[in-house]
Amino acid sequence: MNMSNSSMTDLSYYPGCSLATTAKENNRSLIFLFQHLGFNLVELEDWNCCGSSSAHSVDNDLAFDLACRNLSLAPPGRPLLVACPSCILRLRHAHLQLKQDPVARDRYEEKWGKPYNAGLEILHFFDFLDNLDLLKFAEVNRQKLSGLKFVTYYGCMLARPPAMRNEKNYHGVMEKILSSLGATPINWAYSSRCCGTFLTVARPDVVTPVVNEIMQGAIKSDADFIVTACAMCHMNLEVRSTSKQKIPILHFSEIISVALGLGKKEHKSWFARHIVDPRPLLKAIDLL
Repeated sequence: MNMSNSSMTDLSYYPGCSLATTAKENNRSLIFLFQHLGFNLVELEDWNCCGSSSAHSVDNDLAFDLACRNLSLAPPGRPLLVACPSCILRLRHAHLQLKQDPVARDRYEEKWGKPYNAGLEILHFFDFLDNLDLLKFAEVNRQKLSGLKFVTYYGCMLARPPAMRNEKNYHGVMEKILSSLGATPINWAYSSRCCGTFLTVARPDVVTPVVNEIMQGAIKSDADFIVTACAMCHMNLEVRSTSKQKIPILHFSEIISVALGLGKKEHKSWFARHIVDPRPLLKAIDLL
């Protein structure tokens, strides 16, 4: 079921902390999906935290160094794939700073003993899915999601700071792909609403009402499930919601894999990690 007629194409891969820990199911389903699309994800050796909210909110130099160390680990000659919106924001922002600031480049070369790779492509996995001919790949599965209504939750990180205003806007990618497989996207007001991110650790009392409002928004929209672009958002929506009524929350890599007829055995290890089990919903339309 490989889309590629040639050998697998290697991509450097930075999973980030969330996909390596709390969202292992996101990581597994993403690697599985890309293998079947013809790409071998080669994880950066000895990668570290990107700096994310915790570091860049208290120490800009530390956050910059953390991101730059990961950039220094990326081998030349192939793109660096990132799945987490927060991670790609930190890595791309550091790369942009290196391009624009000679002092930053001097700091990089002094710390990591090499010049920065000006031509390094740092790509979100949406870049690949949006450019591949998934419809051709999914010809026999075109209506697999027929009857399902969904809302997309991109979170706030893909909105980018002003310094990165020329970066690609990924909003609409999930709607386009899932609707091509028969599902119905529903417009709602929470697609880019912040989930509270790392405040979930220090101030769950702040995060819970925010998450509950998002969950209630999805329920009122009459959606069958929420599909997320961010592992951190997914965790907050599942863990911090105290709403009595809840609907399943799926990583995009999970729902797209199942919709394409992949992961017939592997999905058990993905969905077993969900607090709100999506399997009854997917079994109801004979998807599992």
